[in-house]
Amino acid sequence: MKWILSLFLLTSLAVQSQKLPKGFSYIKDISPTIQGELRYCHNNNFMGVPVNGYEENTLIATTPTAKALKKVQDELASQKLGLKVYDAYRPQTAVNHFVKWARVMNDTLMKQQYYPEINKRHLFKKGYISSKSGHSRGSTVDLTIIHLETGKELDMGSPYDFFGVSSHITYHNLTKQQKKNRQLLQKVMRKYGFRFYSKEWWHFTLRGEPFPKTFFDFPVK
Repeated sequence: MKWILSLFLLTSLAVQSQKLPKGFSYIKDISPTIQGELRYCHNNNFMGVPVNGYEENTLIATTPTAKALKKVQDELASQKLGLKVYDAYRPQTAVNHFVKWARVMNDTLMKQQYYPEINKRHLFKKGYISSKSGHSRGSTVDLTIIHLETGKELDMGSPYDFFGVSSHITYHNLTKQQKKNRQLLQKVMRKYGFRFYSKEWWHFTLRGEPFPKTFFDFPVK
């Protein structure tokens, strides 16, 4: 009976892997030590609810992106540090959910935590919400650095997904340690082929991404 159950589980895992489009991988299959905390699977995000399209806390990215992240992880490990990914591949369904939420002006449940100084109606104009996202192309990731032994995040001076100037790359009102932490993240990500987004210290896209014009919509699971 046990071998039948084991065979069923292995078959289920194989089927799950085959559902990914060609050119995509589960990040854990390429770099198992990278930590994941998909905020959009749960309530701890700027909307305050689980986001459509996120069914499991599973990190997916294009295969070249996952391989580049492994190089980053390997280098950080020499300093007893590692990556924690908040978001990787994002289905278009999720982006559509963001857009729908952004147009409901009285839904401000998480305003004080995520966008206290910005009027919600300006989130589109200021570039925090868009009808298309690089994440849906599979080669964009949101991440930070953690201590491998404790899992504690390095202090970057503002929380992940905080909509405001303190999250901008050019923001300077930081402590020396916060600046050092941000510089380390920027340096190691750029070294292995990622470019940054000026308004979000956590946001990076692989240069030469394999699907620059394709926005995918398969679920995260």
